[in-house]
Amino acid sequence: MPQLQIAFLVFLAVFLAGISFTRRAAAEKNEIAARIRKYTATYESREERPDSKRKRTLLAVLAAVCGLFVPKKLLAGVEAELVQADLPLKAEEMIGLTLVLSLGPALLAVALLQNLPLAVVLAAGGAILPLLYLKRAKARRLQQFNNQLGDALMIMANSLRAGFSFLQALDTLSREMTPPISREFSRALREMRLGCPTEEALRNMAERVKSDDLDLIVTAVIIQRQVGGNLAEVLDNIAYTIGERVRIKGEIKTLTAQGRISGTIIALLPVFLAAVLSVLNPAYLSVLFRHPLGLLLVGGAVLSELIGIMAIRKIINVEM
Repeated sequence: MPQLQIAFLVFLAVFLAGISFTRRAAAEKNEIAARIRKYTATYESREERPDSKRKRTLLAVLAAVCGLFVPKKLLAGVEAELVQADLPLKAEEMIGLTLVLSLGPALLAVALLQNLPLAVVLAAGGAILPLLYLKRAKARRLQQFNNQLGDALMIMANSLRAGFSFLQALDTLSREMTPPISREFSRALREMRLGCPTEEALRNMAERVKSDDLDLIVTAVIIQRQVGGNLAEVLDNIAYTIGERVRIKGEIKTLTAQGRISGTIIALLPVFLAAVLSVLNPAYLSVLFRHPLGLLLVGGAVLSELIGIMAIRKIINVEM
C-alpha cells in the first residue's frame, strides 16, 4: 500500500510539473503574440482573438495534458484543420475535447450500466462526432469563400482600372467584402505590410483556404507580376470562369438532390428499424448481438451500408 501511495505522488508531481512547464511556455508565446497583435490590429479571425476572451479552465487543463503527450506533427495538422474551419480552438483543446467526449460516456456506461458493447459504441461516436463537425465547418466555410470570389474579383478588377495599386485593391477588398473572404485577404495584406513578399503571402493564403478557385487566382497574379500584362482583364476572365463553375455546380446539386435524399433514407432505414424493434420486442433483436451468426450478419450489414453510401456519394459527386 505505501508503494502505491508513493507511485501516485510521483505521478502527481510529474503531472503538475508538466502543466507548469506548459503554462510557462504558453505565457511566453502569448507575450510574443501580444506584441505582434499591435501591428496586426483587428481581432476578426481565430488567430487574432485575445486570449482573455477564451479562458476556459477545463479546456486549458486538457490543452496542457495533450501538449505533453501528443506529437507535434499531429498538433500541427489539427491546427491547420481548425484554421481552415475558423473554429476558435487550439489543437490541444480540440484533441482533449475529443478524448473527453469519447472516454467520458464510455466510462459511465461501464461504471453504471456494466455494458461493454454500449461503451464501445459511445466511445466511437464521441470520437467521430467532433471530426464530423470539423469537416462540416470546413466545407461550409470553403463554400462561403468560393461563393464570394466572383464579387471579390470584380472589386479588384474595378479598383485596378481606377488606378489603384495591387495592395490598395486588396485593402479595398478587405474593407468592402464580408467574412470569410475579407478576413483572409486582410491577413494576407497585413503579412505584406510586415515585410512578407507578396507572392509568399498569397501562397500562404491559398494554403490556408485550400480552394481550387483561389489557387487559380493566386497563380494568375503571380505570373502577371513576373511577366507583366493587364491584371484587370485577367481577373475579369477568371471571374467569368468561376461564376460559370458556381452556376453549373448549383444545377448539378439540384439535379442530384433526389439521389442524395434517397441515399440518406436508405442509410438510416436499418438503424431506425433496429431502434423500433429494440423498443417493441427487445428479445427478438437481441439474438443478433448474442449469437455468432447474428454478429456476422450485423457486420455484413454495416459493411454493405458503408459500401452503398460510398457508391451513392461517388455517383452524385461530379468533379469539376
